[in-house]
Amino acid sequence: MFIINIYLKFAIIAVGILGGAILSFVLGIGYTWIFILIGIVFLISYILLGTIQSSSELMQKLEFDAAEKRLNLTIFPKLMYVTNRAFYYILKGSLAAQRKDNYEAEEYFNQALALNLPSDNEKGMVLLQMAGIQAQKNNWTGAKNYFYQVKKLKITEPQIKEQFKQFEAAIDNRGQMKVAQSMGMKSNQMMMPGGKRKRPKMR
Repeated sequence: MFIINIYLKFAIIAVGILGGAILSFVLGIGYTWIFILIGIVFLISYILLGTIQSSSELMQKLEFDAAEKRLNLTIFPKLMYVTNRAFYYILKGSLAAQRKDNYEAEEYFNQALALNLPSDNEKGMVLLQMAGIQAQKNNWTGAKNYFYQVKKLKITEPQIKEQFKQFEAAIDNRGQMKVAQSMGMKSNQMMMPGGKRKRPKMR
């Protein structure tokens, strides 16, 4: 997909609108309206789409600081097209999770879930992230709640399917650990039914 560099886009907006307005004032309207129109089109494109695509590509390259700086160039996220706004919150949440700021990550992920995500793949991705955060807090009840919501979705993306399997294995291992701990406690109770055994009196 062809992407115009955001700084080039800013330059086109400035030259188109401001340059066109100055030329129109100096030379008369003439053909200067074309410059203004181009500037307005690029401005609308920036407002509706933000910097989601380029930020996402930087994240895929694991350039998290660069991705966050690029995403912060989206100044009006609430004015974006709803799908892009949802992706904006997903990216912000993912970056917060990368910094181990779980509170901020949860806030952004909840904002994404409240919007119209384009498919079950995106919804599943967010829910798995939320489940992972709860698991880090050792809140396995909350983690399972999000996990079971993912289970009801029709996930088609292989990478998300793999993450789902990994999390399922983590939940199963957690359950097995609890059973083992429970069996260990029962075993200890059987070995020591009355607590400390009394020593026989010495004669």
